[in-house]
Amino acid sequence: MTFAEVPSQAAVKQLLRQSVQRQHVAHAQLFRGSEGGAALALALAYAQYLNCEERTAEDSCGHCPACTKTAKLAHPDLNFIVPVTTTKTVTKDAVSSKFMAEWRAFVLDNPYQGLNDWMQHIGAENKQGSISKDEAVQILKLVSLKAFEARFKIVVVWLPELMHPAAANAVLKLLEEPPPATIFLLVSHAPEQLLPTIISRVQPVVVRPFSENDLTDYLHAHYQVPEAKARQVAQLAEGSLGAALASRDTNADHDYFEFFRDWMRLCFNYGSKAGDILKKSEDFQKLGRENQKELLAYALGVVRKVLLFGIDPKFVPHLAAGEQQFVSGFAKFVTPRNADLLTKELTDAHYHIERNANPRMVFVDSSLRLGSFLKS
Repeated sequence: MTFAEVPSQAAVKQLLRQSVQRQHVAHAQLFRGSEGGAALALALAYAQYLNCEERTAEDSCGHCPACTKTAKLAHPDLNFIVPVTTTKTVTKDAVSSKFMAEWRAFVLDNPYQGLNDWMQHIGAENKQGSISKDEAVQILKLVSLKAFEARFKIVVVWLPELMHPAAANAVLKLLEEPPPATIFLLVSHAPEQLLPTIISRVQPVVVRPFSENDLTDYLHAHYQVPEAKARQVAQLAEGSLGAALASRDTNADHDYFEFFRDWMRLCFNYGSKAGDILKKSEDFQKLGRENQKELLAYALGVVRKVLLFGIDPKFVPHLAAGEQQFVSGFAKFVTPRNADLLTKELTDAHYHIERNANPRMVFVDSSLRLGSFLKS
């Protein structure tokens, strides 16, 4: 993977490139970022850049033997330690090396996935993955040999917070006495769960979540998702490209913005639109539980945008054409006085839907409450 293949993250990319160009490559680095973010993708791009035979100031070349092998995750000097568990095919002594074929397929398909996705991929969705104590021996074996053909031997530890204490101690020992020409790239979604002694021995690389605009542009450019729909998916994803990719097709038939806009107009006129609210509740019920939850999550995001727009339009610089007109008008009725009430009502509705409450009853009740809050 090249840096160019990773969306946005310009500042982190520049920091990583400079460390190589100035020959200040730390032997252990911690890529810390949220699930669905770019931490793993950046670590892979950095690994390729480190061992590229013809790298430029901006990126790895992508065509030398080292890049070709690394891009396929098949370079002999690129090693992975990942959480695993016993499955139907691996019934005992589960260690990372027994799952490398699955891991390559998983990452090459989408490097922005999380632990649950990985567990489902290996057929262990009902189990908890971990980096077991047996992995400690494997880690020591990995670094006992010199690099086969590249300048650096690279060990990527994905989700090190799931390490068994024995594995964590093995890693700690290697970080205290680093083998020559060996680089550890730890990719963590919960670095606060790591041993403080490990944290103190790694160089942090902070990877921020993707912005709503980053996700919108990526979905629109790479998957031809219409811009309005891409923005809705991006808002629901909350900075996670993994979540955005997973949901880009699931709600393709639903326009949450149009539904929310029409819903709010009914709520505001609930006194004379009771019959229409009942009809709208039927549309809400037809969405199905997951789409109902997504709609309510989307509604919460729009309310936040409307409140910020009312305070200062500069806080919401990018809005689709249809959203711009609605948000500017709706901002007159969403103020700091009622924003908490509106937010709580939508949150409560989401909670009740999640727990299988009757969707029509939830919708009608919330509509009446939201209408009273909008007029307060």
